Amino acid sequence: MIFKSKSLLLFTIFFITNHLSAQQYQKTDKGIKIQSAGTAIEVQFYTPSTVRIIKYQANTAFSKESLSVIKTPQKVPFTVKTEGNSISLKSDKITLNINQQTGAINYLTNLGLPLLQEKPECAHFTPFNDAGNQTFSVSQAFSLDKDEAIYGLGQMQQGRMIQRNFSVNMIQGNTDDYIPFFQSVKGYGLFWDNYSPTKFSDDQQSTSFSSEAGDGADYYFIYGGNADGVITGMRDLTGKAPMLPLWTYGFWQSKERYKSQNELIDVVKKYRELGVPLDGIIQDWQYWGNNYLWNATEFLNPEFYNPKKMVDDVHGLNAHMIISIWNSFGPHTKPYLELEKKGMLLDIKTWPESGSEKWPPNMDYPSGVRVYDAYNPEARDIFWKYLNKGIFSLGMDGWWIDSSEPDHLQQKPSDFDNKTFLGSFRKVRNAFPLMTVGGVSANQRKTSSDKRVFILTRSAFAGQQRYGANTWSGDIQASWQTLKNQISAGLNFSLCGIPNWNSDIGGFFLSNYRRKLDDPEYRELYARWIQFGTFCPMMRSHGADAPREIYQFGKKGDKVYDAIEKFIKLRYSLLPYIYSTSWDVTANNSSFMRALVMDFPTDKRALNINDQYMFGKSLLISPVSVPMYVKEGTTEGEKAMEEDFAVIKSKETYLPQNTVWYDFWTNEKMNGGTYVKKETSLDVIPVYVKAGSIIPIGPEVQYATEKKWDSLQFRVYPGADGSFVLYEDEFDNYNYEKGAYTEIPVGWDDRSATLTIGARKGKYIGMISNRTFSIILPDGKKKTVSYSGKKVAVKFK
Repeated sequence: MIFKSKSLLLFTIFFITNHLSAQQYQKTDKGIKIQSAGTAIEVQFYTPSTVRIIKYQANTAFSKESLSVIKTPQKVPFTVKTEGNSISLKSDKITLNINQQTGAINYLTNLGLPLLQEKPECAHFTPFNDAGNQTFSVSQAFSLDKDEAIYGLGQMQQGRMIQRNFSVNMIQGNTDDYIPFFQSVKGYGLFWDNYSPTKFSDDQQSTSFSSEAGDGADYYFIYGGNADGVITGMRDLTGKAPMLPLWTYGFWQSKERYKSQNELIDVVKKYRELGVPLDGIIQDWQYWGNNYLWNATEFLNPEFYNPKKMVDDVHGLNAHMIISIWNSFGPHTKPYLELEKKGMLLDIKTWPESGSEKWPPNMDYPSGVRVYDAYNPEARDIFWKYLNKGIFSLGMDGWWIDSSEPDHLQQKPSDFDNKTFLGSFRKVRNAFPLMTVGGVSANQRKTSSDKRVFILTRSAFAGQQRYGANTWSGDIQASWQTLKNQISAGLNFSLCGIPNWNSDIGGFFLSNYRRKLDDPEYRELYARWIQFGTFCPMMRSHGADAPREIYQFGKKGDKVYDAIEKFIKLRYSLLPYIYSTSWDVTANNSSFMRALVMDFPTDKRALNINDQYMFGKSLLISPVSVPMYVKEGTTEGEKAMEEDFAVIKSKETYLPQNTVWYDFWTNEKMNGGTYVKKETSLDVIPVYVKAGSIIPIGPEVQYATEKKWDSLQFRVYPGADGSFVLYEDEFDNYNYEKGAYTEIPVGWDDRSATLTIGARKGKYIGMISNRTFSIILPDGKKKTVSYSGKKVAVKFK
């Protein structure tokens, strides 16, 4: 009898324990809900490898529609098991272990390899009064491996590659574009989905995000296995990058600012006369007139006497034009009057502060310029109505959205209490560029499908890649350190999933150079910067204080002029490679600028290199970012500079291991895992080609579409098997989304030394039906084949 009672007691305890454990979570078709230590936790599967984690106080409600994430949770098969205090969720890609007492989540692969851990009890919710609304300041801390390399966080001007052991307050600025996202060398990424001012902090104790305002902690964990996989997951959540027009990948000329339409047209004409390729010209601000007419979306400046003729003249010279627009309006403009009437203007100090155009600003005459509420869909539509009528209808090809962060001068805490359509300005501050760029992009697509959206913009947030935008790094100072910092800035930005990025070639401000273009040090810096720009998604020369057109740097035969011309022409010869890479970005979620961790994650020496990168998957770029021929800080004349050129200097580059490499310029073959020196005369930077690469080379042209690609070279680099897909379409419009494009697969079999050009896939109007390909090996061997769309093999043995 006693035996039976004990058995009954044990059975009862066992039953109650397991019953309670089973009731401590609620399974949904998306994931589970649990409560732990007064915190409600929701796990939602978006894919088998991506989960959303929401944490909020158990006695409050949480409801939020993401501004960045456009994907919805999917019905993903997963299992739930409980063991002691742990709840384990397992999909066919990842495992999550949740501690029911602390609420901390551990992420593992399905092989049990640890990926990321939340710090126990480190989701904090501090009551916060947000402009009269009771909410919380929210934070979450994580534990990373001591030597774990992470990347991302947007664009910063710090020159660092690995984002460890520092803190930063993330609020959008002119030259810093913050994205609360990082990815690890271990193959996972984390997106903290909050738009308020946020602090990222990493030290020996923890890695954390802390945001000023939020109803709860809300983040996404993405397991991709490698960097490309993480970016694929991020774009799956926030949107794919569409194709940009071919002409956007040509050379762009700009300055602050062309003061008349005649001046602008003359620049294009001069490039055509010189025979230097050019595809784009940009008109900067004040074409609208005075500061009280700021961003009027009309040509009210009398120097732009016939804007329709100006645009037509640019097109007649086989070039394209984009124009500066802002996110603020002067008090005498039509958009301002309509937006003010509807209460759609913010009350913050912005640029320009004075109605007078003299410098410094005369605050006796305040400009009255105000930023618009880009969070309001009606406000975005009003902005587009005036853009369409005053500018786009003229045939303008794209937009330069300046101050898209926006400029916020003389900041004070009460500024963030401004009411927007989505709540306080504080609540949504960092997403401003996403909203304003998205408004222009979406409205143009509704208006016309003949032109692909192309937007050049100064700021960004997660998801902006879906809007056909290219972000530039802001109004940076011209210096050698700034040039070097652009490399890691662009790479970490790209690692956040946004592939289109560039910088002002030559730097925006020239205040470090008293003699401006007459300073030989600056002329050397400009030549090196244009070489870096050749291998960026957009190649654009721009700046203040002095014009930057090629003819400002001398004439043919002058060293700087010749170096500039050489790299502009190199850019055009690479257009088939660049445009096909663009398709790889759109179709396969690849990246243009690839940090070495993307292709060589197991090579520890490659992980923290901040002045090298892959451009596409074949070319290793090592920009020169130190002066070699004029001592830094000197004011020596041109003669001294010429004397310095007598001794050719070198740059050392690391070639990642387990790969054979070729010098792009000489075809010299060398092994990876070594540091090599390359002589870098003013017209050369180290560029190396990965073995197995197949690089298409296009014809010499004056603009991107001048000649058909009916006779291309394929430069093949033996030493490994390789493949490439040559992509073509109509080069503009959105017919490619309907299947109007072609792919030609090309493969190299290293063992048999055979290049196979596969059968063409797809078709479009104007497709090249018959063409020739010249196949060239580094040793000079060459064969030419005719191609009509059917498979053909070329053997070199």
